[in-house]
Amino acid sequence: MELLGNAVLGLGVALSVQNLFYCFLGALLGTIVGVIPGLGVLAAISMLFPLTFSLEPTTALIMLAGIWYGTTYGGSTASILLNLPGTPANAVTCLDGFPMAQQGRGGVALFMTTVASFFGATFGILLLMLFTPVIAEYALRFGSAEYFALMLMGLVAASTISSGSALKALAMVVLGILFGLVGMDTQSATVRFSFGILGLLEGISLIALAMGIFGVAEIIMSVRRVRTADIDPETLKLKAIKPTRDDVRRSWFPMLRGSSIGSFFGTLPGTGPSIAAFLSYAIEKRLSRTPERFGNGAIEGIMGPESANNAADQTAFIPTLSLGVPGSATMALMLGVLMIHGVAPGPNLITSQPELFWGLIMSFWVGNIILLILNIPLIGLWVRMLTIPYHILYPSVLMFICIGAYSSGFSALNIWMVFFFGVLGYLMRLLQFPGAPLLLGFVLGPLMEEHFRRAMVLSRGDFMTFFERPISAVIMALTGLILLWGIWTSERGRRVETETKPADAEEAGGS
Repeated sequence: MELLGNAVLGLGVALSVQNLFYCFLGALLGTIVGVIPGLGVLAAISMLFPLTFSLEPTTALIMLAGIWYGTTYGGSTASILLNLPGTPANAVTCLDGFPMAQQGRGGVALFMTTVASFFGATFGILLLMLFTPVIAEYALRFGSAEYFALMLMGLVAASTISSGSALKALAMVVLGILFGLVGMDTQSATVRFSFGILGLLEGISLIALAMGIFGVAEIIMSVRRVRTADIDPETLKLKAIKPTRDDVRRSWFPMLRGSSIGSFFGTLPGTGPSIAAFLSYAIEKRLSRTPERFGNGAIEGIMGPESANNAADQTAFIPTLSLGVPGSATMALMLGVLMIHGVAPGPNLITSQPELFWGLIMSFWVGNIILLILNIPLIGLWVRMLTIPYHILYPSVLMFICIGAYSSGFSALNIWMVFFFGVLGYLMRLLQFPGAPLLLGFVLGPLMEEHFRRAMVLSRGDFMTFFERPISAVIMALTGLILLWGIWTSERGRRVETETKPADAEEAGGS
């Protein structure tokens, strides 16, 4: 009964005219920003942050939260139609979403990602309402040893993300870690791999890397072979967005698993939707009886990650509001809004500011329903982007990439980095090196190093600290199992391939 009373209280706050308007405005702006490749939620919130100074703290948070989860909805559009991740969390959607668009199923992919996003968000909000105190207490038990073990598991799982050689995927993970180490060391202030370039002291821009590896490389690969005639006019009709029964059947369990993974990682400061999406993809590929479909338009490859990153978007507010620990730069801005308005986040927030806490949570329901209503009718409009002649479309996309890269740090160096990573991504495509493990290594590498060094300091150099602590020991054991499973399945696949080749040769000789 107490939960119901709190929900009614929050709904009354969220459905006020002012809060409803700013919730709609935030969701709309977030969708638009998400569709434009490269801008991202951090750039949008940073630019609109001053507008919240004159608003009530609850209204300000509702608007910024709408932008936060709206970008994830919109980011999948550019990922599917243009192979350009609107946000880093949507990068993994490119792997199967873009092949679906090339097969004339772009409308189906957009519709299903909208459903997955709503499902994941709903799952995350329910957890936020039911288990905030419990999850917050559990997250407090995570120290540096646990975080390092978690990062290591993510990197091991990254080698299973892409089809092809596991050795190449592992090489890309290592390369991503090396790129992530560029800049000033946060603990010793030592400058690493900057080559005397002042702009690299803060490190390589994640947006520049993602746009170059996934966006510019795709444009270089497709600039001569994509024609407007490649798009079937039937895919532009409203009935073309209707999924098949097989699509629906294959989507339920990936959405459930993705929502669970996203909800868990959202509560952990420093992880968030990007890691949740990548791990969800890796798990779906490992659980599939036909892993060869992944990377070629598998519906599970978009449903799991999209539900994961949207669930993580919602549960990311748990450590921010209940612990006062922002899990990302975006959550740090949310925290800044509270502090500017004199609201102290922490364990007492729920009891001292129930209108703010429950009003914000119930606004998530309202905002996600708005996004559902907003996105489905626009699917036809987004798919029509594919009918624009490519010689007109790709210069426009490149322009948006440059704007997004420049606005992320207001530095021309970011544009040069996009160019560098675009060339690197093109060479990787030619040599069949996967890009997704590189991105995950780039994100996880610096965090992994930071927690490893901190764990070593706390344990006075004892490596057994990762196996003596119960939570980190369990995670390390799971990592070992994932590694052994990956080696076994790769070896089995290689053995089957070598056995089938002689049989094919015999058949060819007999004929």
